[in-house]
Amino acid sequence: MEKNRTPSSCDTAKERVDSVDPYGFERPKDFDYESYEELMSEYLVVLTQRSIKWSKLLKRKHKVQRNVKLKRYIRKGIPNEHRALIWMVASGAQEQLEKNPGYYQTLLGAQHDPKVVETISTDLNRTFPDNVLFRKTSNPCLQKALYNVLRAYGQHNAAVGYCQGMNFIAGYLLIITKDEEKSFWLMDALLGRILPDYYSPEMLGLKTDQEVLGELVRVRSPKAWKAMVDHNVMWTLVVSRWFICLYIDILPVETVLRIWDCLFYEGSKILFRVALTLIHRYRNLIEQAQSLPDICQIFKQMTRGPFVDECHPFMQKIFTEPGSLSNATLTKLRAVCRGHIISAEAK
Repeated sequence: MEKNRTPSSCDTAKERVDSVDPYGFERPKDFDYESYEELMSEYLVVLTQRSIKWSKLLKRKHKVQRNVKLKRYIRKGIPNEHRALIWMVASGAQEQLEKNPGYYQTLLGAQHDPKVVETISTDLNRTFPDNVLFRKTSNPCLQKALYNVLRAYGQHNAAVGYCQGMNFIAGYLLIITKDEEKSFWLMDALLGRILPDYYSPEMLGLKTDQEVLGELVRVRSPKAWKAMVDHNVMWTLVVSRWFICLYIDILPVETVLRIWDCLFYEGSKILFRVALTLIHRYRNLIEQAQSLPDICQIFKQMTRGPFVDECHPFMQKIFTEPGSLSNATLTKLRAVCRGHIISAEAK
């Protein structure tokens, strides 16, 4: 097809769809536009239905209360126009923002640790190079906002400061909220309350939860767990990026956002539900694996394709396939696994 020809109804699906997704991410050259259009035509029906229900729920209200109805609505998906509001309320970030007026600006004006600032500055250009919103040529460019949020958080939580992975989380928050201060308080909710010790220098929370996942797999998919053990596969090797990046760059954007919808309301157990669902889906392949590289390849495979692209049925599955998963169960497993890790590191 000539570049200058006027598009007609006969144009291919690829030519009809923009090369950048709604969140600013460039689509790869081999992007399957036809399958995407087919998928979105179905999902848009769901989004429209959900949007009507959410509009009724939020009618004449600027605030919502945590309750069973809100939880049910969140699990079924938050329309993008309401995401920032619901994340703020569900996570407790809105309450913290209102309790601390001017605090964010105070943090920006403080004297910052030069090493933290240098590390943040180095990572700015590495944050979503495939997203047009983070390019210096973009107007507005989110790099400056990202720099501010990360600097402020490093000042706010000096024990953590800054570590890799936080830039991607802050970047996602900025894409959705389009607001520095809200993104800062959502980071505080995630890193301070929902995922404590994930980003501390020792990363004890992250290490613990990887071991907890192993214990859950041992009980719920024993043959897959045995294959992992037989091939000396460490959970850190295959799932650390899942947890530390909260599935960013692991799963499709729309699916990640649906996971985060639930993460802000229900907490870290959502990360386990997603992991268990993926592993359960591919458990037969894991059981048949002949080597460690085989298993690593299977873990890459399980985060691609229609199963994870179709975010609405996928989210329905994470609440059914893993079965019951209570906070009490996670608390007990965390205590045991944390004890083992601390003992092992003390030796």
